[in-house]
Amino acid sequence: MKFSHEVQQMQCVAKGVCHGPAPIPEEGKWVKVKEISDISGLTHGIGWCAPQQGMCKLTLNVKNGIIEEALIETCGCSGMTHSAAMAGEILTGKTLLEAMNSDLVCDAINTAMRELFLQIVYGRTQTAFSEDGLPIGAGLEDLGKGLRSQIGTVFSTKEKGPRYLELAEGYITKIALDNEDHIIGYRFVHLGKMMDMIAKGMDANEALEKASGQYGRFDDAAVVINPREQ
Repeated sequence: MKFSHEVQQMQCVAKGVCHGPAPIPEEGKWVKVKEISDISGLTHGIGWCAPQQGMCKLTLNVKNGIIEEALIETCGCSGMTHSAAMAGEILTGKTLLEAMNSDLVCDAINTAMRELFLQIVYGRTQTAFSEDGLPIGAGLEDLGKGLRSQIGTVFSTKEKGPRYLELAEGYITKIALDNEDHIIGYRFVHLGKMMDMIAKGMDANEALEKASGQYGRFDDAAVVINPREQ
């Protein structure tokens, strides 16, 4: 290590008391983090690419500094979905520091990793005050039955109004309107449940019917439209 001439000529002064790092909450404990291996927690974060045409929601479950579980959800960009596939192979097994300095293929995923890193190392995880945190596999609970991301897709124009395309319940097949053309309900199909039933041998039409449902005052509709055609 090199020192400048000015520093070499300085009088040594004792540093005094070393307080160490402030403790942060981690899985129900207060931890003074000095090494990456001291860090544990599960949390979520959002990232976006430079042109802001796509986004990523990243969920990481970290134990003793190692990423044990990763859930990568992307929206808005077709290439980003393939980036997510690669990031899923890259992230697990790495330390937090390694992951921060890894190319996760897509700007949005890299940005999400940066945001999660900040949350985790400052003790702002979802499991900061949960004793022992959450088990590996907890990230799948965000997806629910059928293991599909919670998606909201709505298109709207001033001239023709809104079109619900996909909401939390599933893929929207019909929209119910009242006498004044206001939306009062919709019919949907839960694609994850439908595909599970088909995979188990059920006829596709029967599975479609069983996985379908309706919300709101659908039965009181004056007009029913297909949001993708009308």
